[in-house]
Amino acid sequence: MVALRGLGSGLQPWCPLDLSPEWVDTVWELDFTETEPLDSSVEAQILETGLSAFTKLYESLFPFVTEECGCSESVWTFFIENSISHSTLVALFYHFVQIVHKKNVSVQYREYGLHAAGLYFLLLEIPGVVANQVFHPVMFDKCIQILKKSWPRESNLNRKRKKQQPRSSQVNSRGNRKRGKPSRRENAEMDEIIEEEGDEENIYFSARDLCQIRNAVFDLLKNFLRLLPKFSLREKPQCVQTCIEVFVALTNFEPVLHEFHVTQARNLSQTKYIPELAYYGLYLLCAPVHGEGDKVIGCIFHQMLNVLLMLEVGEGSHHTPLTITSQVISRKNQAVQFISSLVDELKESVFPVLRILLQHICAKVTDKSEYRTSAAQCLVRLLSGLPCGEYATFISWLYKYSRSSKIAHRVFTLDVVLALLELPEREADGTVSSEHQKFLRHRFLVQEIVLDRCLDKAPAVRSKALSSFARCLEPSVHGTSESVLELLVNSPTVSETGIHPGTSSRTSSALSCQKQTFNPSEPAGEINTDSSGRIVGSRERCVMAMLRKRIRDEKTNVRKSALQVLVSILKHCDILGMEEDLTILQEHCRDPAVSVRKQALQSLTELLMAQPKCVPIQKAWLMGVIPAVMDGESTAQEKALECLDQLLLQNIKHHSKFHGGDDSQVLAWALLTLLTTESQELSRYLNKAFHIWSKKDKFSSTFINNVISHTGTEHSAPAWMLLSKIAGSSPTLDYTKIVQSWEKISSQQNPNSNTLGHILCVIGHIAKHLPESTRDSVTDAVRCKLSGFQWSLGLISSAVDTLQSLCRASAKTPLEEQELLKQVCGDVLSTCEHHLSNIVLKEDRARNMDEDLLVKYIFTLGDVAQLCPASVEKRVFLLVQSILASSADADHLLPPQGSGDAPATQLPSQVRGSVMPSVIRAHAIITLGKLCLQNEDLAKKSIPALVRELEVCEDMAVRNNVVIVLCDLCIRYTIVVDKYIPHISMCLKDPDPFIRKQTLILLTNLLQEEFVKWKGSLFFRFVSTLIDPHPDIASFGEFCLAHLLLKRNPVMFFQHFIECIFHFNNYEKHEKYNKFPQSEREKQLFSLKGKTNKESRMKIYKFLLEHFTDEQRFNMTSKICLSILACFADGVLPLDMEASELLSDTFEVLSSKEIKLLAMRAKPDKDLLLLEEDEVALANVVMQEAQKQLISQVQKRNFIENIIPIIISLKTMLEKNKIPALRELMYYLREVMQDYRDEVKDFFAVDKQLASELEYDMKKYNEQLAQEQELAKQADTNREAGSDAGAQAVQVTPALEVMLAAGGQKQAAVSATTSRPSAAGSGAAHTLETGSPKILMPRAKPMSLSTIAILNSVKKAVESKNRYRGRSVGVLPFSLSSGSPEKLHSHASSYSLEQEINRSADWITKRAISTPEKSIGEVTFGVGVSYIETSQTPLSAKDKTEAQRQGKDILCLSLPDKPNKGNAAPSRRSLRKAPLKTAN
Repeated sequence: MVALRGLGSGLQPWCPLDLSPEWVDTVWELDFTETEPLDSSVEAQILETGLSAFTKLYESLFPFVTEECGCSESVWTFFIENSISHSTLVALFYHFVQIVHKKNVSVQYREYGLHAAGLYFLLLEIPGVVANQVFHPVMFDKCIQILKKSWPRESNLNRKRKKQQPRSSQVNSRGNRKRGKPSRRENAEMDEIIEEEGDEENIYFSARDLCQIRNAVFDLLKNFLRLLPKFSLREKPQCVQTCIEVFVALTNFEPVLHEFHVTQARNLSQTKYIPELAYYGLYLLCAPVHGEGDKVIGCIFHQMLNVLLMLEVGEGSHHTPLTITSQVISRKNQAVQFISSLVDELKESVFPVLRILLQHICAKVTDKSEYRTSAAQCLVRLLSGLPCGEYATFISWLYKYSRSSKIAHRVFTLDVVLALLELPEREADGTVSSEHQKFLRHRFLVQEIVLDRCLDKAPAVRSKALSSFARCLEPSVHGTSESVLELLVNSPTVSETGIHPGTSSRTSSALSCQKQTFNPSEPAGEINTDSSGRIVGSRERCVMAMLRKRIRDEKTNVRKSALQVLVSILKHCDILGMEEDLTILQEHCRDPAVSVRKQALQSLTELLMAQPKCVPIQKAWLMGVIPAVMDGESTAQEKALECLDQLLLQNIKHHSKFHGGDDSQVLAWALLTLLTTESQELSRYLNKAFHIWSKKDKFSSTFINNVISHTGTEHSAPAWMLLSKIAGSSPTLDYTKIVQSWEKISSQQNPNSNTLGHILCVIGHIAKHLPESTRDSVTDAVRCKLSGFQWSLGLISSAVDTLQSLCRASAKTPLEEQELLKQVCGDVLSTCEHHLSNIVLKEDRARNMDEDLLVKYIFTLGDVAQLCPASVEKRVFLLVQSILASSADADHLLPPQGSGDAPATQLPSQVRGSVMPSVIRAHAIITLGKLCLQNEDLAKKSIPALVRELEVCEDMAVRNNVVIVLCDLCIRYTIVVDKYIPHISMCLKDPDPFIRKQTLILLTNLLQEEFVKWKGSLFFRFVSTLIDPHPDIASFGEFCLAHLLLKRNPVMFFQHFIECIFHFNNYEKHEKYNKFPQSEREKQLFSLKGKTNKESRMKIYKFLLEHFTDEQRFNMTSKICLSILACFADGVLPLDMEASELLSDTFEVLSSKEIKLLAMRAKPDKDLLLLEEDEVALANVVMQEAQKQLISQVQKRNFIENIIPIIISLKTMLEKNKIPALRELMYYLREVMQDYRDEVKDFFAVDKQLASELEYDMKKYNEQLAQEQELAKQADTNREAGSDAGAQAVQVTPALEVMLAAGGQKQAAVSATTSRPSAAGSGAAHTLETGSPKILMPRAKPMSLSTIAILNSVKKAVESKNRYRGRSVGVLPFSLSSGSPEKLHSHASSYSLEQEINRSADWITKRAISTPEKSIGEVTFGVGVSYIETSQTPLSAKDKTEAQRQGKDILCLSLPDKPNKGNAAPSRRSLRKAPLKTAN
């Protein structure tokens, strides 16, 4: 009774007299949706005491929940007895709950709503609630949702800052969509969010307010969790769904400051945080009282999916990725922990649902690296709770998933595999079937998934797979590295070289890769996947073969990842057996892509650090890293400097601290030693590195002292080399030890040349810091050594440089410096002149001459003369010239006799008729060049002689030095040397490849600096290097043209292309092109005329076209037609056999794919994009297609208006004159007609007869190509069968000339040349040469002896008739003899001109090839009607028979020269409109 009295007191505010019963009824009738607001006076009565009205009622009802009153029925009885309607109470609770669901609500009303929801849940907890029908699903849902709605949006940072969150690629694609409207639901949600944010902007919530709301939410959630075990939701699935959504959202309500386990949150009295309660609520929903476990757990996992994937949790199908913060990661880890605890508790019953969750993680993960990695870790953690049987089943599904058609799926599979490999390998138990045991092994994941994806079609997948494979080779991966190495041991490539000792403790044949027959000429194909996920195409499972293919991949990221794998493998291998792969790694330090170059530098450095004592790796590192300091990309240069600093400078310690056990110090000195011995040519690259470091003050006095400490040790040579690089940029050195070392080593009888040279260099750098007495003594010593000629040539150059530095340091002014140099060097010059005179002027000089000593005299003279040119007398010039003179060509090296200096420079009679060894003459050339740099008059007299030397000298060293000297003089005396550039360029065809490459380098430098211009034949000679027989020179020529010279002059290729066609065909009849002067020797050297050189000419043409812009390609098409074809069509140039080759090249160029616009050629992988559902990429494809259509229309218009009239007119003329180039014209016509079918229809609307003839010609041409293809296949089949060519058939190949006897007549020589293959791959065409003109004939198949006999008989019979009717050859003449068509349509023509003419004996009963069988009513050029198309439609047997019958009644006649009166065909000039203006 006490409880009832308290209940009455608590209910008093909730029973207002003014409350309308109709309002209550309306609320219930409208199912708690849209109702009229409660009367304000009634609300005021209830809230008169504020929040106590809610708390007092709660306290009054709570005893009835715990049954403390002893009678559970008393509450409902009390309501009836006191005329209190529980429906009224529920309606009033709804009013306060609904207010919170609206916007712009104050803190007080939020608390009222939360307490009202708590009262409703309390009513549901009282026994008898079902009988009294208190429950309503809508009211229940609103009370649950108030847990979310009551919290202000401003404090929810994830909601407030949604515009600042990152978006995935999918989100971006939708966000950037410009067309289409979002769905109505999305609009409504967005409007609601905007309204709520806008309304709540003016409401301020203090920390105290937020704390009050948070506590109210905590209490309400706690009370609701007390209700859940008692109140069944089995028949209320919508309520269960609402509870799950709210609980999952509340898991992110606030951060949990302590580490908790979800199982600990089941004790309500100990929980302190809302997320703990939310997880307990999810756990309670899994109880059987709320429905079948699978369904509820499935709903929970579905809602938890967004938490695991770190996506925004909420309603709607679109979820934005969250910014990855510690709170988001913590929430994800809690979700994984919760799911794992459920799996541990429920075991088998939850496995099917968990499998679905894992599959959804794979399918819906955000396609970004950090999200994929996190999702993969979650997936693996959840997998770890599964028994082996379930685990193997999922891996089986994952293996199929790795062949999904979506790229993102295949990439994520690799992330999962990497995460799986971090775990220890599982051992099979009784739950795993025998066929599924393989899925437990790490080797399966590596071999069947990772390696397979290395051959994927998509570059992103290939790159990811390779980087994953590299990770597998890291020792940190549990046991995987060893398994992969076992796989490599059994690889056929690596097994021959062997794994580095100690790397793998065991090998297993079970890990052997699935070997297939490997043909190097057939590289492994890409792995393509169809929609079903099956592999399409071949797979090469050899790891190293796959890796080498990927290193050459066209995609940058793939090459970069492949290098990582290669280095990981090389770290464990014996390098002695893998020099090829080491070379590959070294070469990629010069990769076109910057990122690949940087990766190669890093990989080489890692490899060297892993095997520091391996000499091949040391050499490869030097060859790869050091030249990279000259890289044009600053980031690559910085990477190279970083690697050098890491391995060289940082490991230079004082000698007292050096010990052999320190691998880093030993490696540093080993590398420096290599630079002073085997790799001396690389040391000059270090100058650039040390120059950069000096600007950064890299060399401290401590570092320099450390280097000096090694000068007297076993590291003396590399230490002096290092000092010579840094002395010029270092602070003041301790010169005492340097001078002592100089005195010691210079006094030796045979000092080390390299070390002494470096010491001289150091002395030159520190000359200004030396005392005057020391400078003088060193100067005298160096001068004496030079005068004594005791040093090698390399030391002489260093000594001369040092001498100049010492004089500069001693002098105070430049004039004083010159006087000192004249004084010091004068003695050396006099000594050189004296010795040269004694040798050159002696009669028997050849007998007692010391070649090495004479070379030193000449070399010293050239170097010293540059320091004091005023001291060099003309007698010295004469001596050098006399050395160059020889018995065969002495005169051309002398100055003109009529010159004013004749008395002083007259060649002594003693040297005439003498012969100097080539090594002396080669050095004399260099010295003469040095003298010419200081004396312009001497240069003007010597340059013609040097040019003559290029032509007559047979010694390679002399010619090489002449080229070097001339190119150096071109910089100093550009005008003088410029007219001799054609003679220099002739060296591009020198017999010696070294001179060809040297000339290529020197000319490229001159062209880059614009000392030489593209004049005369220079361009054509330069591009001829593209077909150099030496592949390295051809490749270097491509590099110079495309990457160096074209960048300076982007229109260079375009400007010279037309003339290339004339020049390389040696066609000189055009009034403008190919008119520069050339000698017969020059023409012979650079000639590419004739059919044998056609392939070379086409290689040059295609290279030039590949580097055209689209604008240049478009203009070039028009320019070719107007500058070449129109000249022949208009009769400006004669149509003869010389023109045939020119026209043949022209039509091949026009038909090549290289001249087609890139916009027209580009074929984006639409299927790939569609599979990815990438809307941005698809939009780009649409734009490309639109651009392609626009360009196509312009191109078609140009073709119709300017090109096709010329082509049609030229076709007629070629037929009339029987020019073999007709075949190439027909091929070009065939190619373009199928592209412009509709336009051609409009063009020929005015002349249907011409259209009919052209269509008929194209039909016959296509038939001929198809027959040639068939005959070629038959010939190949016969050849493979091993038939006897001598007894059974006459085998004719394109490389042979066939001679067939025909009726006692003179044998006709058939030159078989390769022509253009048809679209179907038809065979080559051949021309019959019987004088002039040449007649185009089809290729002949192997003919039997009986066939030859029949042909001879037919010829004799026709000759007896002695009738001749002139006709011209059609597009392709067809055999008309009585033999079978298969035998008469030959693979290579071997008929004589008389046979071809005599086949027209029955001309009266036959018709012309260009005349249709019947008139064509409408010219459509449509599919199915026109024969102007790419593919040849196969004919039925009946059609073939009819075609063969008709073929015997066809004559090959030319088109009439004049149009018929009845159907006048317009002339070509009337058809062709004004030509387009082409770029010059």
